[in-house]
Amino acid sequence: MLTIQEYVKAESLEQAYELNQKKTNRIIGGMLWMKMSPLNIRTAIDLSGLGLDKIEETPEEFRIGCMVSLRQLELHPGLAAYTQGSMKESVRHIVGVQFRNLATVGGSIFGRFGFSDVLTEFMALGAEVELFQGGRMSLEEFSRRNYDNDILVRVILKKFPQDSVYLSMRNTQTDFPVLTCAVTRREEKVCAVIGARPARAVAIYDEADLLKNGVTDASARAFADYVAEHVVTGSNKRAQAQYRTHLVKVLTRRACQGLGGEAK
Repeated sequence: MLTIQEYVKAESLEQAYELNQKKTNRIIGGMLWMKMSPLNIRTAIDLSGLGLDKIEETPEEFRIGCMVSLRQLELHPGLAAYTQGSMKESVRHIVGVQFRNLATVGGSIFGRFGFSDVLTEFMALGAEVELFQGGRMSLEEFSRRNYDNDILVRVILKKFPQDSVYLSMRNTQTDFPVLTCAVTRREEKVCAVIGARPARAVAIYDEADLLKNGVTDASARAFADYVAEHVVTGSNKRAQAQYRTHLVKVLTRRACQGLGGEAK
């Protein structure tokens, strides 16, 4: 059971950061996973008054505040156009609309959950994170770091010419994914990000140039086999490791085929 002794609506990031240095205090987002944890929180720190609930689009990038909801990601026309619909696909299976109206980008990314569709998608798109103290770094680097008391302020998605496809496998609709797969092609290089393995998402690049001459059925299968060889899978109540490895091959092949033969 979650218990909270005090609640503070932060007036600045500086105040929020200072409060968050105490181990018994917590930043709260949508409160959807935290409320199911047996935590005793001394002070809950709310960032909702800091204007971090907006998606700002410029000609060069998207700046996505940590309090932006997953529903905003799903409905944003600029993100839909830029990602060829993969952003909407990555979040539309997450529980339901009511849930996505509350779940935040910051909570989804900072948590670095193994089951996170959001982490898989943003990592494949080459996103960066902006931390209050740690500054900017690639999401791929951030995903490998240990948890600390910094604050994730926003996610930055630079506008590179790229194609992207997102796929996932679930045992039942709205359940946690058995496996997630996002494949992107930019500057003629292909990257596959595999999540829900069930550990954190991991990126595998086409270092062997299996797709350098375009996507065909044969090259897509070859790259899918290559990804499966480099991704470690595990077992839990949703699936066994062997089945997940099979899904890595299937979803990666389908995602590659979804990219098409030539970069758009």
